[in-house]
Amino acid sequence: MVKSKLFIFFIVAVLPMVMATAAFAHFQAILPSDNILTQDEDHNVTLSLLFIHPFEQQLMDMERPAAFGVMARGQKTNLLPTLSEFSPAEGFKAWKTSYEIRRPGDHIFYVEPTPYWEPAEGKYIIHYAKSVVNAFGMEEGWDAPVDLRAEILPLTRPYGLWKGNVFQGQVLVEGVPLSGAFVEIEYYNEGLKRRAPAPPFVTQVVRADERGVFTYGLPWEGWWGFAALADAPETMKSPSGEDAPVELGAVMWVRAKKDE
Repeated sequence: MVKSKLFIFFIVAVLPMVMATAAFAHFQAILPSDNILTQDEDHNVTLSLLFIHPFEQQLMDMERPAAFGVMARGQKTNLLPTLSEFSPAEGFKAWKTSYEIRRPGDHIFYVEPTPYWEPAEGKYIIHYAKSVVNAFGMEEGWDAPVDLRAEILPLTRPYGLWKGNVFQGQVLVEGVPLSGAFVEIEYYNEGLKRRAPAPPFVTQVVRADERGVFTYGLPWEGWWGFAALADAPETMKSPSGEDAPVELGAVMWVRAKKDE
């Protein structure tokens, strides 16, 4: 009888929490300290790399990335050696660096994480993320592809956005538009200032058209993450040695500002 009651307690009380946690969207975050630099400001930008459920602010361990860099004026610079590990919360690894911007123009920071094994879903997750920083008033390069396996190509300039503006992007996988892609959107809910009245409010979802183009309005100030997911053609060996599917993610971060 005791075992039966414990089992019922697990099903009624514990399992829904486990399922709810598993249902939160994973986002690879790449967050600069500022996304618009002017000549009279500090020319250094700090970048934080986190693997997180943004709205719930629940972290996951992030191993050292496979690739990390910046593209400016069509040229890529490897920034992987500059990364240092830090712990935004006890028991979780994340990465950060400081980068000095010396020339005007748009700087696209990007990261390819080490594949993350998600036991709840039985698959590996690789989310290619990027964020754009504009420097010194020269608005050139923000719409250039970085040629990641999965990528969101911005059709709206991804900086200088007001709260209430619309962001539009195109989902590419292996350089080809992903027709009908489902795009998950989450607010980076720093300090848990926002509360969701029901689970569907945590992760917004929009559907891309046949050209992989999607549109979303930004209701609040702050950082917003967009993630379009696709299955990779290859598999990887799970920790138990079985073939496991691989999820590719195209992730982009934009920031909305409120009217002062």
